[in-house]
Amino acid sequence: MSVAVEEKKSIKGGEFIVRETEAHEVFIPEEFSEEQKMMAQACQDFIDMEITPNVERIDGMKEPDLVPNIFKKAGELGLLGISVPEQYGGMGMSFNSGMLIADIIGAAGSFSTTYGAHTGIGTLPILYYGNEEQKQKYLPKLATGEWAACYCLTEPDAGSDANSGKTKAVLSEDGSHYKITGQKMWISNAGFADLFIVFAKIEDDKNLTAFIVEKSFGGITMNEEEKKLGIKGSSTRQVFFNDCEVPVENMLSERENGFKIAVNILNIGRIKLGAGVLGGCRTVTSQATQYANERKQFNTPISSFGAIKSKLAEMASRIYVTESLDYRAGQNIEDKIEDLIASGMDDAQAKLKGVEQFAIECAIGKIHSSEVLDYVVDEGVQIYGGMGFSADAPMERAYRDSRIARIYEGTNEINRMLMVGMILKRAMKGELDMFEPAMAVSKELTAVPTFSTIDKSVLFASEKEVLKNLKKVFLMVGGKAAMALQDRIEDEQEVMMNLADILIEIYAVESSILRTEKLVSLRGQEACSDYIAMTQIYMSQAVDKINSAAKEAIASFTKGDEQKVMLMGLKRWTKMDLVNTKELRRQVADTMIKEGKFPYFFA
Repeated sequence: MSVAVEEKKSIKGGEFIVRETEAHEVFIPEEFSEEQKMMAQACQDFIDMEITPNVERIDGMKEPDLVPNIFKKAGELGLLGISVPEQYGGMGMSFNSGMLIADIIGAAGSFSTTYGAHTGIGTLPILYYGNEEQKQKYLPKLATGEWAACYCLTEPDAGSDANSGKTKAVLSEDGSHYKITGQKMWISNAGFADLFIVFAKIEDDKNLTAFIVEKSFGGITMNEEEKKLGIKGSSTRQVFFNDCEVPVENMLSERENGFKIAVNILNIGRIKLGAGVLGGCRTVTSQATQYANERKQFNTPISSFGAIKSKLAEMASRIYVTESLDYRAGQNIEDKIEDLIASGMDDAQAKLKGVEQFAIECAIGKIHSSEVLDYVVDEGVQIYGGMGFSADAPMERAYRDSRIARIYEGTNEINRMLMVGMILKRAMKGELDMFEPAMAVSKELTAVPTFSTIDKSVLFASEKEVLKNLKKVFLMVGGKAAMALQDRIEDEQEVMMNLADILIEIYAVESSILRTEKLVSLRGQEACSDYIAMTQIYMSQAVDKINSAAKEAIASFTKGDEQKVMLMGLKRWTKMDLVNTKELRRQVADTMIKEGKFPYFFA
């Protein structure tokens, strides 16, 4: 599975924007091992047996023991301990294996939130920041489902600005425990959690401190379950701590390290959420395809209509691209973790540093995936027509459940600004060599254009040339924005969002090209005809998106001759041969219609 390891070792997070990546350097999901695929199938069997027949009961929230019992069954199957080392009662599987299970569980609707909150933000703070005694005490209970966990960070006045939280922790006179007092909200799993990861400030500290709080400590009360738009079957409550006594040994990591814990755990949550929408995307697309085959208008299945074919193929193409970028990033993280462990770093620290290195790609995965999910379910409703609006059909629940993905783990707007801020800071620190390429692009703007000869008979030769030019667009716009706006750039949120959109589309396009190229090398071009088509469909639109985002940014901070020169460069670098997307979509849709489902699943 680990192909060309030596080349992978040199890759840094965010470096894709200035580096030409080869297909053999990336992991594609078709390379998952038989063991990993078997685990994915076990997860799917669990959904088929425990979730699908009970979705109405789960969403009804009228049986208090239903979700906790299903949760415990997941623990018995080992699904809650995928990322927990064997020594603590888990399965000790790789980072990308955890991504794969999150992907499959994404089809479980509300339960996917229950699962993700427990295995991610509920368990990982202890795994990565706990001392040995804390790990031995708590991880086996969490890995097996004996205990359920939740994560208490958000407060009424502290959402995206998490470090402004007002929850207080006061040390007792004898120094044996802290008394925690404060209010937390939107706490997933709170209704049946045994353990709470709680963030509070000690005295007048600037930064948060994290604590492991057992429900049995007392001083914990809750509001009733929140009435939500979607994910109705997941427990979400406000939690109140009133002089909750927490032993000093239950401080997690060091004093004032809580904000760092929150940031790093959310990075992991973002990339896992990216994978965690894929199961839902595929399920909705398969349901829409099946319905289109069954639904007749004018004595003809609606799947034979061009407008419906266009929708189905577009849904499939975006899912394919999202898979490509999520698992590429997941393997990059895994490879970095292995490198750091090999260099002598502690296992938990290596995992944190590996994810931190690819925080930009984590944000891209979260944004792209959640927005593709929303697109897919919206089109699913449209294909179902009037039935899509009915609670008796599956699209209504999918439509409501999907909307939260663009909000939690940091809103997509916050993530867009974070990723651009990170890439600029890394460039300023010299961690990412962007200035030299940006200067070269700046010189190229005013130079006489040179026209390279491309052998168009070579697969993706033209697309790769366009991709190189799209990277120049980011360097041109980002470089000029940094120079013109300087310290004010982070206040110019619209420009930051424009730059983020360019960055996201470049990573998405490159990931899909590399995946398809690698697939062709393994299976042959004829067998990969649909994958080639999906890549070309997506890229043709991505180029237009990049052009539009770049124009908006250029117009906002340039004028006169400088603006004219940049627009000329933009026109040159977003030029692409016209693609007959109508025929490509029909080709992909015909395969889907014949199979009656999303037919490109890799596991």
